[in-house]
Amino acid sequence: MNQQWHPDPEPIKTNDTAAIAVGTAVWALAFVALLIFRPAPENTWWIWTCLTGVGFGLFGMWFVRRPRRG
Repeated sequence: MNQQWHPDPEPIKTNDTAAIAVGTAVWALAFVALLIFRPAPENTWWIWTCLTGVGFGLFGMWFVRRPRRG
């Protein structure tokens, strides 16, 4: 079977920084909510999960905004 070759489509233009910022804001909101409505002692890892999400979000915003080399 012979398949025809089709050129790759153009990449979609997105605002990666805005998408990461929204996700980071959601993690931060969850963190604040957990500080207000304290979870049970066996579920305090939720707080650390939110902080990790915020940290990775900040790293992600830095990563996509850094200057491209090459």
